[in-house]
Amino acid sequence: MNQMEFTRRFLMKSVGAAGLVGATSSLGLSRAFAADPLKIWTIGVAKVGEEPGTGGKDWGDMGAQAGIDIVYNAKSGSADQAIQKFVLGDGNDLYDAITDNGGGMEDALASQGAIAEIDTAMIPNWENIIDVYKAGGDAADTIRYEDVVYAIPYISNADSIAFDFDEIGEEVTTWEAIFSPEFKGRVSLQNDFGPTFTNTAIYLKQSGKLDITNPSDMTADEVAGVAEFLITKKQEGQFRTFWDGFQNGVDLLASGEVLMQSCWEPVQIFAKSKSGKDIRYGTMKEGHQTFNNIWMLTQGGVDRGMQEQFYKLMNLYLSPWFGARTLATFGYAPSMKGVLEYIDSAPEFSPELRETIANRMARKTERYAVAGNSWQNVFPTEIRAYQDWWSKVQSA
Repeated sequence: MNQMEFTRRFLMKSVGAAGLVGATSSLGLSRAFAADPLKIWTIGVAKVGEEPGTGGKDWGDMGAQAGIDIVYNAKSGSADQAIQKFVLGDGNDLYDAITDNGGGMEDALASQGAIAEIDTAMIPNWENIIDVYKAGGDAADTIRYEDVVYAIPYISNADSIAFDFDEIGEEVTTWEAIFSPEFKGRVSLQNDFGPTFTNTAIYLKQSGKLDITNPSDMTADEVAGVAEFLITKKQEGQFRTFWDGFQNGVDLLASGEVLMQSCWEPVQIFAKSKSGKDIRYGTMKEGHQTFNNIWMLTQGGVDRGMQEQFYKLMNLYLSPWFGARTLATFGYAPSMKGVLEYIDSAPEFSPELRETIANRMARKTERYAVAGNSWQNVFPTEIRAYQDWWSKVQSA
């Protein structure tokens, strides 16, 4: 699972040298210490509720379980914008802890001194972390920069296709379906070049339609080939729309406007719940984009002396309490051991919910095992080619 290391060169290209000099100078100013609460910048799926299967109305359950007060700020913007906010902007002044936008942000922010090294000795539940994140594990580098831990994983998954089994009448097991004339005008793709280019590249590579070396980090010519394939399909009317935002994705499936779409697993779960339909999340034989999301301690949080509060929250994120609830609520894979044992012994998990979770984990295990899987990379080497060709797909 290789990730491109974020470099100063990329930052200079993104924002310009003059902006870098001025902004990094201001980051060197001393900051006054602050008291509680822990100020976080993240997304809604980073929290769960006390009751299994709920996202929680606010951060009260998370704060109570961690034993801290939390001030939540909704995250927005792209990975580029987030990095600029914390390296060049006011992010470190505003927030003590943040989550990422996907693969590679810990490298980006650590290389610029925007986040702090994690003292895992301060997190008792660190011993619970699954083996893939330990030194030498398959996903070890997704929470490290130069072999030093800078992040705590809280969710992971292999993204796939959600489909209406009631209407289609059979399992969808290949990306070919979403591009098939049989479903012309009844499918949707995510309005994001990262997962859409990567999953399409996985399909084109594994089916022998294009020569692609690494779907996670394509050459400019490979990006062009993937984009031209999507443009052709779009002009043929294959796609009903490109969904944009969680609720939009849910509504498209729940209403029946589309029969299948590439999406996050929570979109499938909430669409199934909202509609009462048998909307499933399939295993694609060609592979999937795999990913995780992480928590990071900002340098500003360290300057304000917020480490203790941060480590208490991270201890919760590595607990079976959180792992069980995020699996039940959103379908994300837990980052810690002992989750299924916890679910089996916890009376708040009904037999029906346990069966649902067991089925969800079985499907997840199948997806993770597919040889064609490629790791999410929000900073591919030819990122400008990705951006330029995505604009062409959008305008086609």
